[in-house]
Amino acid sequence: MGVIAYDMEITSSIAPAKMFKAFVLDSDDLIPKILPQVIKSAEIIEGEGGAGTIKLITFGKGSQFKSVKHRVDGIDRENFTYSYSIIEGDTLMGMLESISYEIKIQTTPNGGSICKNSSKNHTKGDAQITEDQIKDGKDKAAGMFKAVEAYLLANPDAYN
Repeated sequence: MGVIAYDMEITSSIAPAKMFKAFVLDSDDLIPKILPQVIKSAEIIEGEGGAGTIKLITFGKGSQFKSVKHRVDGIDRENFTYSYSIIEGDTLMGMLESISYEIKIQTTPNGGSICKNSSKNHTKGDAQITEDQIKDGKDKAAGMFKAVEAYLLANPDAYN
């Protein structure tokens, strides 16, 4: 098994606490509401929401994938960090054991935020991931983050 890692950063004018509430803590409800073509639903199938919780994410009609199981690995509400792993589902494409993510939302000098996302793709055997597949994953993550940002800008009283 190999590990293919990549990092990405996305900036926002939204303060970290508000972005963390919307993008992480309420994502199971918010993302299907604002991006139903991407995520149809997210439901907890085991646990209480903290570390060890297993969620079933069902993708929308616009997705090439059907569903994934997502395990919460850690959550720190004070430091705005969240880690989780995709442990099952067709997004693993039969070539990955799992994908681990670590998200950290930090304050920028202008009062906005920067989302730092680290990803580790744990491959089966000598499977390889192409640059296009990595770019596609980054683009999808950035698109969801920017959709949450747009929602928060359009609804300034949400998540205060």
